[in-house]
Parts: sequence; C-alpha cells; structure tokens
Amino acid sequence: MNDLCADIGYRSINHAGEQLCGDHVDIVERGENSTVLVLADGLGSGVKASILSTLTSKIISTMLSEGLTLEDCVATIAATLPICSVRGVAYSTFTILHLVNNTEAEIIQYDNPEVILLRNGSNFDYPRTEMNIGGKKILKSVVKLCEDDIFIAMSDGCPHAGIGTAYNFGWKREDIIGFMETVAPVGYTAKTLSTILIDECNKLYGGRPGDDATACVVKIRRRVPMNILFGPPSNRDDCNRMMSLFFSKEGKHIVCGGTTSSIAAKYLGKPVRASLNYVRGDVPPTAEIEGVDLVTEGVITMSRVLEYAKDALGENKTYEKWSFGHDAASLICRLLFEEATDINFFVGRAINPAHQNPDLPINFNIKMNLVEELSTCLRKMGKRIKVSYF
Repeated sequence: MNDLCADIGYRSINHAGEQLCGDHVDIVERGENSTVLVLADGLGSGVKASILSTLTSKIISTMLSEGLTLEDCVATIAATLPICSVRGVAYSTFTILHLVNNTEAEIIQYDNPEVILLRNGSNFDYPRTEMNIGGKKILKSVVKLCEDDIFIAMSDGCPHAGIGTAYNFGWKREDIIGFMETVAPVGYTAKTLSTILIDECNKLYGGRPGDDATACVVKIRRRVPMNILFGPPSNRDDCNRMMSLFFSKEGKHIVCGGTTSSIAAKYLGKPVRASLNYVRGDVPPTAEIEGVDLVTEGVITMSRVLEYAKDALGENKTYEKWSFGHDAASLICRLLFEEATDINFFVGRAINPAHQNPDLPINFNIKMNLVEELSTCLRKMGKRIKVSYF
C-alpha cells in the first residue's frame, strides 16, 4: 500500500446562450484508494447534449462501480450510442480515468481530445493501444502513477477555443500543453488548475463560448495530515487532554480562537504574540505561538473560510483571493484546500459568553454548524476528515 492519493477537480463553461452544459463529469469511488472518473461530451449543445452526456457518464460510472470491466462498459456504450446520420459522428464521446489502488491509471478515450499527462512538470507521452469495440475506435492506456503526475482530460470545446477569433485553427493540444506546463508547477489544486484552463478558454472565445468546454484535472500527490483546533472544551478539566491529543498528531497545527490560543499557549509554556496588522478589514489578524503553525481568530475567520470552500466547490470565482491573500482566512484555505489531504478537527463545545450578546450574529449553534458545513465541503474536495468534540 502506498501513500499516494488523487486530488480531482473540474470546471465547465456553457455554449453561449445555453443554460445547460452539454458536457458531464461523474466521479465514483471504488473503495478507499480506487476512483473512476468519466467525462462525457454530448453532440451539439443545450438540453439534448446535456441528456446524452449525462446518460453516457452515468451508465459507464454505474457499471464500473458495480465491478464490470472497462471493456464491458465501453462495449455497452458503443452498442447503445447511435451515430448521427447527418454528421456521421457519435452522439456522445467520452474519456474514462480509472485510478486503481492509487498505483496505476487506466485511460479509455473515445473521440475526446487525448488526455494530457504532465510528469515532472513536462508533457509525458504515455503509450496508447488502439482497440475496435462495436465498430468504434477506442484508445486504451495503462500508466504507472508517480507523485506529482497531473492528468488533464478535456472536451473538444477546449482545443476549439479561439477558432475564427484569436486563432485560425483553435487552441491546439500542443498550445494547451505549453500553457499548463507554465502553471502546473506552482502547486495549485486540481480544481484551480481546471479553472485556470477554462478561464483561458473563455478569454479565447471572447467571453461567448462557441461550444461547451470542460476541463477535468487529476493530480497525484502524497497524503499530508493537518490538524485544526477550534474552541475550548466544555469541561475545563479536559484542556490538557485535548491539547495533548492535538499536539501529538503528525502534521501542521492550526489554532483558531482567542481563548483557544491562550489555552494552547499555556499548555506549550509559550506566550501569545498578537498582531495588529489588519491585512483585510473584514478578517481579524493572525497571532503567533512558538510550536504552532498558524494562530487565528475563531468564528469570523472560519466563516470566511467556509465561504471560500463553498465557492471552490462551485464556480471557483474567488480562488485568486485566497490563493494569493495574506489574511488569516486565505492562509487557512491554502493549508486546508491545497496542502492537506487528511484533516483532523479538534472542536471544543464550550459556550463563549461574548457570543451570547443578542446584538451579535454569533451563537453556539453557528459555531457547530460552521464545523459541520466546512467538514462537508472538505469531504467533497476529496479530503479525509475526522472530527473530535470535547
């Protein structure tokens, strides 16, 4: 068993004037270390394309999750999907990435742009075997995974970007490879990498995409634990037990909250060095305790982190704010979203008297809801989450 894991993110833009996207991505977990990802591109755009791509990805992902082989799934789809009598092309194309035990990737490609693999920051020309299933030409590849491998699957809306405007023949695969080679080494999450790629496509389309465009990025990385302490325990006698468990965990340590940081400082026998440097007026400043990686305020800061987490799972419009910001919320986001894969929450149930002021929009339930909602968001990002209450 290795300690590799997959960070997966995708982003789409719709054909100009369409409310539905003709591309569809399905991700299915097969056990703890195996994942099936399907990107389907329906013919045309709008409702018809959306139905076709959704149907294709659902059939493939469901069959694979039930244990059928890739060949059986592809044969079923090849037999099910007809050929358009007018255009002579399939009603839906697809790309399948099957991560097996986080040791190898099986790639099946049918008429979508070929998957790009960046290894050590550069394009890697992986082997391809051509198969004929149901009269359709299918490409199959098996690739041994290495740390920092980045797989980029796309619908044809990406290489078609810029046709007739920025470029005569679109944004070719070689151009996309060159573009991604410049941004991949920075350390962005898979979701942010897919967002950067799709934002660039949208610019090349002049803000009016001539086709649905989807990018799905899979980033292979080692597991990185992270620990976050939020609030003092309900019973004061549990302070030492809570701190002992928190600081004994492997990985970086984040302490959130004024009272919490005082307890942590007392346990470590170190002073809290407060800061009055407001990087942003709406986020309280950080502090420092020797032996702690990051010390922040509690509820207000974590509320902003939750906002960023919800956006990151959606349209990811605020990624530039937290990716480059130096305020407490941005620092936590980079640690949780980009760096961590396994996150341990240590949550105190003590009620803060300062939060009982009826003029303040903060109470005990909001604090507990923050933890629950943030944990849910992080799980959707593919993180392993454990929450311990005190």
